[in-house]
Amino acid sequence: MAPSSSTPRRRQRLAAAEYVAGIRGGDRSVLARAITLVESELPSDVDLASEVIDACLPDTGRSRRVGITGVPGVGKSSFIEALGTYLTRTVGETVAVLSIDPSSPLSGGSILGDKTRMEQLATDDRAFIRPSPSRGHLGGVARRTREAMLLCEAAGYQNLFIETVGVGQSETTVRSMTDFFLLLMLAGSGDELQGMKRGILEMTDLVAINKADGDNRTRAERARHDYEIAMHLFPAAADGWNPRVTTCSALNRDGVADIWNTILEHRALLESNGWFARLREQQALEWMREALLYGLEQEIRRDDEVNDRLAAMREEVRAGRLSPFRAANELLALFRRR
Repeated sequence: MAPSSSTPRRRQRLAAAEYVAGIRGGDRSVLARAITLVESELPSDVDLASEVIDACLPDTGRSRRVGITGVPGVGKSSFIEALGTYLTRTVGETVAVLSIDPSSPLSGGSILGDKTRMEQLATDDRAFIRPSPSRGHLGGVARRTREAMLLCEAAGYQNLFIETVGVGQSETTVRSMTDFFLLLMLAGSGDELQGMKRGILEMTDLVAINKADGDNRTRAERARHDYEIAMHLFPAAADGWNPRVTTCSALNRDGVADIWNTILEHRALLESNGWFARLREQQALEWMREALLYGLEQEIRRDDEVNDRLAAMREEVRAGRLSPFRAANELLALFRRR
């Protein structure tokens, strides 16, 4: 029987060469499909995704990778649109935005609404926006954000913005995959205490107090002064960069150009003192480590004997007859004997 016209059908996968040709040709539709491929959890897609990434690898590594984080409500999407449109319309460069939306711990679903929050950038021919669900992955990013970054670079995008879920101090992963880390903050709403936490500030290359407009301008300047004092308490960074603090208004586009000039200054410094090459090497090694851990996790999940034992151990742990630590060690020992 022929399928009903209303029956949803999975879009047919392209051949690896077709993905690569479309990506290199700047076809945004093919790029989006390639990112969907690398995000797929289907075992049948893994080899094809790997082939596409390997073929694209020689065309990667030349973009500016910028991580952007901040507490909810700080205006990350508005700021990214302001900075992105400045680059596409004033500077004449291309921008890819990989935004991560938190997945519900109950349903697993995500809103993925960043395209609706960046209306101008979403319709710009020089820009590409890809929202992805976090799916419980820690570090403020999605599991395949690194791979998506490489595909965007192979497509010729000169600047990559990684917008995190904004979960405070768990942004270590996005720090490890980007060249420049920007922390957006608010003044006068209690967020200063969150921002003053040492962990997030030590990873930051620039703190920008957003919404510095109208009646909030004075509070923003006061917050900028307080952050500058706090940043001076930290030891000097090994790469020679002294983290900055500034104010901006995504609404009025004030300070956006200055922030971009700071990012360019940071890149020039790291290229001149040799730290940029070292940074990219560290990013590649961290990607390998993460891929290895994920691969091992998948191997364990596919082991029938381990999964059979896991079901029984869950009941033992739930009943308090077996410690989680002991259960994990026994499962790992069982897997190693396979």
